[in-house]
Amino acid sequence: MRLTLLGTGDARQVPVYNCSCPACDAARVYPARRRGPCCALIECGTQRWLIDSGLTDLTERFAPHSLSGILQTHYHADHAQGLLHLRWGQGLVIPVHGPDDPEGLADLYKHPGILDFSLPFAAFERRQLGELDVTALPLTHSKPTFGYLFEGPGDEGEGRRIAYLTDTVGVPQASCAELQRAPLDLLVLDCSTAPQALAPRNHNDLTRALEVIEHLQPTQAVLTHIGHSFDAWLLDHPDALPPGVMLASDGLVL
Repeated sequence: MRLTLLGTGDARQVPVYNCSCPACDAARVYPARRRGPCCALIECGTQRWLIDSGLTDLTERFAPHSLSGILQTHYHADHAQGLLHLRWGQGLVIPVHGPDDPEGLADLYKHPGILDFSLPFAAFERRQLGELDVTALPLTHSKPTFGYLFEGPGDEGEGRRIAYLTDTVGVPQASCAELQRAPLDLLVLDCSTAPQALAPRNHNDLTRALEVIEHLQPTQAVLTHIGHSFDAWLLDHPDALPPGVMLASDGLVL
């Protein structure tokens, strides 16, 4: 399996419009410090699935028939806005699997175009997508939201397990139990802000993210959905991340 982090920012992205914090100023100078909408690409054998669709240039990035489909974590605009343009293509059908959210985003359900929303995931449902097993894991967010557990063959023929969990505060106990059925090779986890005195409403801060990592004990953990204030805080706290935990960057291949 190969997971490519196409975007690793929060809804504001980095740099933030009209912000002059150290992280935003650095991002304007160094392209590697920029963060686009949080999304990824999971590849396994012949399968190639986009995880979330907040990128607004999907029709330029992905040639027709180059994607097996799209796995939506949820339908907040920064994770789904790219669908508003993609749907008006022609001559193909793109399956979009995600939570059953009656509201969706804007008029996507009313005018889906080439997008097929007909098979939403149920909580803890497991689907075989070619060589890739995908399980939908409920998360704690203000919209119906799933993280995804990916299971597939490894380089030596051994099974590999990757969890992609973004937009959440902590991880619900039942979802943790599913993740702990077997060792977790990689955990990609929401961590939008520096440590906060009180738990945030919709996204992990570093304190809650590290608590999740300690509980799940993955071989490797990568923090994503990063906000500009967290990037700025890390400039002053370069040793804040423990061994085995790293910060995501756009384009990172795992």
